[in-house]
Amino acid sequence: MAVCARLCGVGPARGCRRRGAAREQRRGGGGDSEPDTDTDPEEAGGGGGASVEDDELTERIECSRPALHPAEVGPNGRAPMSLLELPPELLVQIFGSLPGTDLPSLARVCTTFRRILRTDTIWRRRCREVLHRYRHILGLWQPDIGPYGGLLNVVVDGLFIIGWMYLPPHDPHVDDPMRFKPLFRIHLMERKSATVECMYGHKGPHNGHIQIVKKDEFSTKCNQTDHHRMSGGRQEEFRTWLREEWGRTLEDIFHEHMQELILMKFIYTSQYDNCLTYRRIYLPPSSPDDLIKPGLFKGTYGSHGLEIVMLSFHGRKAKGTKITGDPNIPAGQQTVEIDLAHPLQLPDIENLRDFSELSRIVLEVQEQVRREEQEEEQQQGEDEDRSQQAASSPAAQPQGGEGAEVEETAAGAEWATQDKTPASQPFVLPMGVISRNEDYPRACRICFYGTGLIAGHGFTSPERTPGVFVLFDDDRFGFIWLELKSFSLYSRIKVSFQNAEAPSREAFDEMLKNIQSLAT
Repeated sequence: MAVCARLCGVGPARGCRRRGAAREQRRGGGGDSEPDTDTDPEEAGGGGGASVEDDELTERIECSRPALHPAEVGPNGRAPMSLLELPPELLVQIFGSLPGTDLPSLARVCTTFRRILRTDTIWRRRCREVLHRYRHILGLWQPDIGPYGGLLNVVVDGLFIIGWMYLPPHDPHVDDPMRFKPLFRIHLMERKSATVECMYGHKGPHNGHIQIVKKDEFSTKCNQTDHHRMSGGRQEEFRTWLREEWGRTLEDIFHEHMQELILMKFIYTSQYDNCLTYRRIYLPPSSPDDLIKPGLFKGTYGSHGLEIVMLSFHGRKAKGTKITGDPNIPAGQQTVEIDLAHPLQLPDIENLRDFSELSRIVLEVQEQVRREEQEEEQQQGEDEDRSQQAASSPAAQPQGGEGAEVEETAAGAEWATQDKTPASQPFVLPMGVISRNEDYPRACRICFYGTGLIAGHGFTSPERTPGVFVLFDDDRFGFIWLELKSFSLYSRIKVSFQNAEAPSREAFDEMLKNIQSLAT
């Protein structure tokens, strides 16, 4: 490969027999043809044959064998004398094997080389092979910032691996796109070592460090925290953070409790500007029977602002898990749970404005769910007794087990037997219910009984309280918290995250359990 680099004009060409011929060929009109930069040599056909051709090409360039494969003979009946005559797919393989420090010089040789070096395949391979110690950090991660959490997306971007922190839009504009800022980057230039830079602060990149704790956990450390400080001291840092985080100044926030929450978050998160630990999270797996496509959503949470919630489906239940949180309900906790076996029939639009009428409907369903849970527990106890009695006669056991399984399946599919896309019905919030965003949809598809998690400051005295899950469309839903007389509106995060799929359903469930246990 070093010989290939010399043919390109990169580095010294000591004793290269083809140097003069290559120059003459370039003078002869080797054009800047447009390469097929979308071709991935690893996915292209050929397998072992491609490897044989690579070996033969290397031998031919080194002038160590006179015979040529018929496929290597050019259209003019002779072997290629310049790299410009080689197929773009082969150039991608050659360039991907060169030292990273040589690639900038190679890009200056000609337009064709510069275009080929923009091929994603070269940089994906460098991430996997050259920077093998960092290949496991691509994907989605949740930083350990106490109750606040976060969403980090690590991607390959040109010459770097970059960790982007995704932030919700400014409150209460839940339908606005996500914001993002870089936290760190890794140079993809060095073969044996990589340069890690911290991107935090407003003074540009500076020296940082990344430690791979284990496969699904890593930590970052800034070695020059003075780059995070501002000349105006903590007051200037707070005002800058406030404009970035909330899009406003402290004078614009008149609610005293909200001011306290904002100041508390600034003080708490500032402690983590020099060192952070991240744990891997997965996007929820989907099924054709899901009510809507699962995924990440932005939601309104009163004075806490907008937070990120992951919606996932689990048989008869749907769960909303906080990816970002607050001092009351921290990140990792299950904020809402939807009972898909109990749809709600809302009253007409006039009666819906009456909060007491909606409350009556929900509490009746809550009592029904409580009775069903008691009956289910009693049935399970009876099944256990029958199983113990039938231990000596195995033939009697399958009949009862099959019956229970059929009953569970039927109950789980109860909502699925209905029309999943019914005609929309008018919707309005009852009088007295507070919403941060008054621009909520005025029509909904279907509603379900659900419960929401509430707690005091510091996650004290947590309890699940009844509420209403309102599905507006494929990308928006809401939740009415009866006890709080509050409404949360959720909007889908429309970002295509890569390397974020769970390897299995079991791995996703284990991830949910882990982040919840850490939050507790």
